[in-house]
Amino acid sequence: MSFAPVLPMGGLAGWGFLKRTQETQAAAFTRQASVQREEAYFRDRIASVETAEDLVNDPRLLRVALSAFGLEADVNNRYFIRKVLEDGTTSDTALANRLADKRYLEFATAFRLHKGGVPRTGLTGFADGILSQWKTRSFETAVGSKDETYRLALNAERELAALAQKDMSNDARWFTVMGNTPLRKVFETALALPPSFGALDIDRQLAVFKEKAAAAFGSSEIAQFEAPEKMEALVRRYLLRADQAAAPATSPALMLLQAARR
Repeated sequence: MSFAPVLPMGGLAGWGFLKRTQETQAAAFTRQASVQREEAYFRDRIASVETAEDLVNDPRLLRVALSAFGLEADVNNRYFIRKVLEDGTTSDTALANRLADKRYLEFATAFRLHKGGVPRTGLTGFADGILSQWKTRSFETAVGSKDETYRLALNAERELAALAQKDMSNDARWFTVMGNTPLRKVFETALALPPSFGALDIDRQLAVFKEKAAAAFGSSEIAQFEAPEKMEALVRRYLLRADQAAAPATSPALMLLQAARR
């Protein structure tokens, strides 16, 4: 795909520009001939996929399917993906249930290609849903080719909005965050957690995430990020701290962050 997002500046100013132009730029992305070709191919063939083997043996279908869940890096890991799909999601020993990254669980649930199951690939609206996710995430990936922090910020906005709507406890929402690699990175960066943090006991990690979030945003509830001002505060902290990690001590981003602390 040849789309090049327009990002004339970095940092918070660049983020503001991206948000103002996001709808227009995303529309330009989906109008590309390459995107339209992949969409037509997926629509034409996905209903014929009845097994995990069918899907992994078609690289074009598999790339779109994986990219819809942010898992495009696994497109060549065909045995692994086949195992994720064939195990399904109902057993505690299923691979998707044992992986920390719950995007694999979402992927397996969406396609339902486990042995003995009834595939969802032929259902009315299935292709529409997967392609919508694919185009959204592919646009984010294109943005990430210019600035990875913006990709993660866009992903966080989308994922947290969806997570806030789910009928689950706050702890379950935090565990979902902790099991979503891109989303976890945003929180770890925004809350200034060290690289060694992931080695802690899982319950201790949960407690620290909640404590840090309450201190930074006034509440430990994930649902708070449904409010635009809280989402903006999270993204702002994330972008400033990401800039701080990559910039010299006299950078404007670091000065802004230090001023915010005071």
